Amino acid sequence: MKILFDTSVLIASFVEAHPKHQPALKFLTQAKNKEFELFVSAHTILEVYSVLTSAPFEPKISPVVARKLIDNNIKHIAKIVYLSDKDYFRILNKMCEEELIGGIVYDAIIVECAIKSGTDEILTLNPKDFSRLTLNTSIKIESF
Repeated sequence: MKILFDTSVLIASFVEAHPKHQPALKFLTQAKNKEFELFVSAHTILEVYSVLTSAPFEPKISPVVARKLIDNNIKHIAKIVYLSDKDYFRILNKMCEEELIGGIVYDAIIVECAIKSGTDEILTLNPKDFSRLTLNTSIKIESF
């Protein structure tokens, strides 16, 4: 089984005070135990860093700690999915054709990575837009 984690799941797994920390950590632990193949969009790496270092978490997460969390929980266990310039223009065309605007474009990047890597499932805490973007695919959207 191949599962691509959305940013929201990674943040929840890293931050103990997050209300979804325990279930997110359970999935991350399963990935570390190789119970499934973990995939992460290259875009997600920097998004995770941005959220970790700027959100009002207590205690505040420093850039060094954020980097360590990413290294230990993404870099060393996940397969990173990169998009080409053609992939980005395909996303842009889809957004335009379907008259989709705003932040859904970032979820479209994740969906394109899932398609490109052949993942079976996207794990997210925000399933609404992902469900819309995967209607004509075999990708399952899982949330908790």
